[in-house]
Amino acid sequence: MSEEILINVTPQETRVAVVENGVLQEVYIERTHSRGIVGNVYKGKVVRILPGMQAAFVDIGLERTAFLHASDIRAAAGADNGVSVTPPIHELLQDGQEILVQVVKDPLGTKGARLTMQITLPARYLVYLPYSKHIGISQKIADEATRERLRAMVKSALGENPQEGGYILRTLAEAATEDEIETDIRYLQRAWKVCQERILNTPMQSLIHEDLPLALRAMRDLVRANVEKIRIDSREIFIKARDFGIEFIPEVAERIEHYPGERPIFDLYSVEDEIQKALDRKVMLKSGGYLILDQTEAMTTIDVNTGAYVGKHNLEETLFKTNLEATLAIARQLRLRNLGGMIIVDFIDMTEAEHKRQVLRALERALARDRTKVYLTEMSPLGLVELTRKRTRESLEHVLCQPCPVCQGRGMVKTPQTVCYEIFREILREARQYGADEYLILASQTVIDLLLDEEAGSLVKLQEFIGKPIQLKVEALYTQEQYDVVLV
Repeated sequence: MSEEILINVTPQETRVAVVENGVLQEVYIERTHSRGIVGNVYKGKVVRILPGMQAAFVDIGLERTAFLHASDIRAAAGADNGVSVTPPIHELLQDGQEILVQVVKDPLGTKGARLTMQITLPARYLVYLPYSKHIGISQKIADEATRERLRAMVKSALGENPQEGGYILRTLAEAATEDEIETDIRYLQRAWKVCQERILNTPMQSLIHEDLPLALRAMRDLVRANVEKIRIDSREIFIKARDFGIEFIPEVAERIEHYPGERPIFDLYSVEDEIQKALDRKVMLKSGGYLILDQTEAMTTIDVNTGAYVGKHNLEETLFKTNLEATLAIARQLRLRNLGGMIIVDFIDMTEAEHKRQVLRALERALARDRTKVYLTEMSPLGLVELTRKRTRESLEHVLCQPCPVCQGRGMVKTPQTVCYEIFREILREARQYGADEYLILASQTVIDLLLDEEAGSLVKLQEFIGKPIQLKVEALYTQEQYDVVLV
């Protein structure tokens, strides 16, 4: 599976696209005025302790206070023997206390950032744990011999007098050499030394360590052995990425290219079109079936439908093939739209138990390539599959869109007929409470047209009932639901 990474840079934003075999799989967007803060380390101040929630609000200098749960407090992490006991929050923190925290979730909607006191600093192959002595290995590296080899490499690189701190070997470390591990360790120890100096010399509510900008984060986290090219359309960022690659990823440094073409880099792979499609509710399948995706505050629902696909043999085979095809599309949409939290997939009902098992296994295989942790449950008797996907940043829809000012995020607007009847009721209320010689209705063109056409008879009867004339006026800027009844 060959990959290409495209990096589009403008003064306003940086966008990274991961393309596999010519098909867009993931999009990352970072806007200059609202950069994500996941990974940033702050010197914070405890401003409020909530014993009932075992949590505290911490001021780290942002617009909204951030949230710290007792289980994320370093002292509550337990000993290195794996025993974890969380004391009451009031025994761990005090109002006004100065603490070092790291952001693990960006502010989402009305919620502030989520914090932890278990600080980690990532490099390409390793994650540094300054307050631990543990050496851990990614669970995705399953081979025991490889795990032991990697653990021995880290211990060898640290030498007989290792500095304080522990390490976690990332999945990418599976093919790393000892020199590469040593380079990461030196880089992380330098970075932590800088942090320690800033901790001593900066006031509370200050930034101590900022994660890399998106373009370099993509180089660190997304570039793997199967990446054929990294194409960047900004010469300045290309130079930074090349230097970063030479120092930390020498084996892929030569694959980093500057794209000077006049045609936008995202247009070369139809990335812009795919981003627009990723904002639609409906996703078409090649067979003629389709998915419907709906994001809500509580969860995301995905409904699978056969659509125009009628199959060739029998109904059960048609449903089975549609569900199988949907598993690949679902896994891609989760990555592309960056959907997180609780997700419910409503597959088409199948009667054969073997078909249900195969669909679930196909979904598991498709989700295995996701960089984000996904937990999957068995299929329920109703054909529902529940899964959770770790959420650390806003979904693509929430980054690019906002709730509709017309429908207030409902996704629906009142029909012109509904608005007409609301206007009639409003006029009746006004007529009972106030005396007026005449009434003027201000509304959208659609509503006024309906009042002059299908509802003209109702309007005449209303005028006769209240004994007053009613005038109509189109307000071009009014939405379909907006109207005013003016007493003249």
